[in-house]
Amino acid sequence: MIMNKNQPISVVVVGSGNVAEAVARGVAESWALELKQVVARNAERAAAIAALTNTEFTTDFADVEPADFYIIAVSDRAVEEVASHLNRPKDSIVVHTAGSVEMDALGEGLRGVLYPFQTFTVGRRVEFTDVPLFVEGCSPEVTERIEMLAQALSSRVYHASSSRRREIHLSGVLACNFVNALYAMAADHIINREGLPFDVLRPLIMETACKAVESQHPRNVQTGPAVRGDRSVAERHEAMLDAEHNKPEIYKLLTDYIWQTSKKI
Repeated sequence: MIMNKNQPISVVVVGSGNVAEAVARGVAESWALELKQVVARNAERAAAIAALTNTEFTTDFADVEPADFYIIAVSDRAVEEVASHLNRPKDSIVVHTAGSVEMDALGEGLRGVLYPFQTFTVGRRVEFTDVPLFVEGCSPEVTERIEMLAQALSSRVYHASSSRRREIHLSGVLACNFVNALYAMAADHIINREGLPFDVLRPLIMETACKAVESQHPRNVQTGPAVRGDRSVAERHEAMLDAEHNKPEIYKLLTDYIWQTSKKI
């Protein structure tokens, strides 16, 4: 349907997980957008998101409301299946929010991608206006319309092809998922070995993150035995780690990486 610049852009959000909740909240809080409906197979979660955003919900794809945009915010492996069941007006645009899924997984018609580069958790509110959004469309006209949607959600909007988006997604996994896994490893170690609470690590984690984001490059603020090339400490640490889940190997690989990338040549 043709979007009227004098009226809010109408949106239906499809999904019930972390990303769907965050996107629905972002849409509901934007003065330029109208969240018409939440569509999800999980009735309990759909109802919860609808309540948070003061909108309607359905679990039946036959009851999907007409809208300008349909945002499919589901797991990567479910994008294609969900898109195939979605009945929508021919002049509407469907987008998915996945970092590593091709645009063509959405099938035929007007389609594209609206990829929010952030980590989301159910029940935790994120300031969506600060979330970088990477957009892609099946044509210049569609890309422009998706960009209008993105600009109504965030002040940080960028264009990204599927190949570029995959690289961005990988950097996000490294910066977020892998780092958080190391937080978890550290928490398990200090809790199980010394009976100390995770709270002991909080100031260290906060200061490390703050230094990284405030520097021109995180490598400039790297500290620890690996930077100093202190092999005796590193080898002692490796020996102290449980062999479970390849922890000594992880420590050694990261130590070698830090040393190799921090050397002053």
